[in-house]
Amino acid sequence: MRHESYESDPMSETIDISVLKSTWSSPLDPAALLPVLAPIGQARTLPAEAYTSAEVHRWELANFFEGSWVCAGRSSVLERSGDQTAVRVGTEGILLVRDADGALRGFYNVCRHRGHELLECGATTNRRGIVCPYHAWAYGLDGRLRGAPRFRHLTSTDPVHEGLLPAAVSEWHGWLFVNPSGAAPPFAQHVGNLDELVGAHRPEQLVLGATHHYEVAANWKIVVENYHECYHCTSIHPELCRVTPPSSGDSSVPTGLWVGGSMDLMPHAKTMSISGESQGVFLPGLDEGSRRQVFYYGMFPTFLISLHPDYVLTHRLEPLTPDRTRIECQWLFPAEAMERPDFDPSYAVEFWDLTNRQDWQACESVQRGVASRGYRQGPLAIEEDNVHQFQTMVAGGYLQGGPARPVAPARRATSPSVEGSFGD
Repeated sequence: MRHESYESDPMSETIDISVLKSTWSSPLDPAALLPVLAPIGQARTLPAEAYTSAEVHRWELANFFEGSWVCAGRSSVLERSGDQTAVRVGTEGILLVRDADGALRGFYNVCRHRGHELLECGATTNRRGIVCPYHAWAYGLDGRLRGAPRFRHLTSTDPVHEGLLPAAVSEWHGWLFVNPSGAAPPFAQHVGNLDELVGAHRPEQLVLGATHHYEVAANWKIVVENYHECYHCTSIHPELCRVTPPSSGDSSVPTGLWVGGSMDLMPHAKTMSISGESQGVFLPGLDEGSRRQVFYYGMFPTFLISLHPDYVLTHRLEPLTPDRTRIECQWLFPAEAMERPDFDPSYAVEFWDLTNRQDWQACESVQRGVASRGYRQGPLAIEEDNVHQFQTMVAGGYLQGGPARPVAPARRATSPSVEGSFGD
């Protein structure tokens, strides 16, 4: 374990590391995490092991993913009664179902007979009930056992009659969320005031226009950190800098487990595209100010929401290994635009696909760097305050055994003398 001591670390004066070591649950040394929690300007980045250790990766899957609320995709996958899909969060498989009353239900993807998966992960189907493909045990859409072939001898008190074990699920603005452990705080507490910031864009009313999948040779946290700052934009994103000033915007003050803020559009730009022109329509309900900004929010652990004047872009990250992440990128547009015969979403898709690939190249380079013997925890610029917020969630989570609230941003709308930059 590599870590250094920092004279400017005020946390070391108030926290007894020897006591902390006897109670902490993370595989990381607290001495390497305390500098991360120092104020911006004094704080250091996460230690190398946070990005490279298989032990840390397993801990994160159990505590940050299975122990938290993770986005599982769009609600439109489950439009009709009987629609079913299976997802994996961490090491757990979860079956998501739209029941007869239109309510979302979640169950552990395990048959009560001998444990066969009820539906292959990633698959979708529509049936009047849930049927195990192994021995044809049948369940209602409410999870209750309806039939077990050749099991007439089962007594009415046998526990299998309780049916499938429920999993904690929620729907929010057209997205599905799962908490596999069932031990996370209520979803409303997880989201906090992000709900009111996202609501004006009405993402639940938008239509999926395009989906891209990527696999990046970098730790999931490196990808999230890259999303949360535009300090790098002038170096690797010339197209982006033509349509948005990289030092523009403000930080939002979160009450939930998220960080983010805004960026402005250049005077000539109507949206984020190569030319700055939009081939779509403004999202209904946005005021003039919101039509001149793009908002970038990251909900812990891995759901990134980018709200544009005419579309919404999301990134969903799935950690595969300590140094590999699968990413689903989706573009959502108003139905009015999608219904036009001449509508082409490529103006938005091509811009962000180019920007994504520029970012992935940078993230993969950072991954190689943090794996080097030469890596040391580095300082953060004021322009990286959202990165600092995210890293305090991670470091604090390592110390307390689950997702931690972020610190307040260093830059915010109430401080006009300080410039901000978000996303890329």
